[in-house]
Amino acid sequence: MQLNDSDIRKSLIQKLGSQAKKPKAIVEELRVHNGNAIADVVAIYDNAHCYEIKGDGDKIERAVEQGEFFNQVFWKISLVTTSKHVEKALSILPHFWGIMEAQEIDGTVRIAYVRKSVPNSNFDKKKALLTLWKSEMLNLVAPQQRKKHIWTRDSLSTQISQAKRKVQISREISSLLTERCQKRCL
Repeated sequence: MQLNDSDIRKSLIQKLGSQAKKPKAIVEELRVHNGNAIADVVAIYDNAHCYEIKGDGDKIERAVEQGEFFNQVFWKISLVTTSKHVEKALSILPHFWGIMEAQEIDGTVRIAYVRKSVPNSNFDKKKALLTLWKSEMLNLVAPQQRKKHIWTRDSLSTQISQAKRKVQISREISSLLTERCQKRCL
């Protein structure tokens, strides 16, 4: 059986939801880096963890292209792929990316880590903030500043990124994405 995105995605979401430490939210098809890329699945904990899925029929090299954007906006990143692509993924993806192997066993898709993800040192505060909507970013500036300027998303991301540390921004983005998901899921 050839595994495709939808087979893997369904099992990944089930796996994430059954872990001891469950995500606060799971977002599918999240536009990032000001719309330049779409993350397949994002599990939101204290920090966001991007899962990029590549099935048997996909080109693994595409993960490198998309990774240029993901590397700037996610605290952690993992590729979920099939046995066909694991070896190549290990050789072409950055060391901080996790790699998970999806296999069909007795009619069920099983997913296991080949390599765990580690925090991404390429996280770019300003680029990561552009994952948020303008209304969400306004929550990250002081109330007295909200009405002082006519803010654009770019000027807001610059202002916030200059005022806060990486880990703080990553956690605030995760919190706001969780709120967004909870509002949409109601």
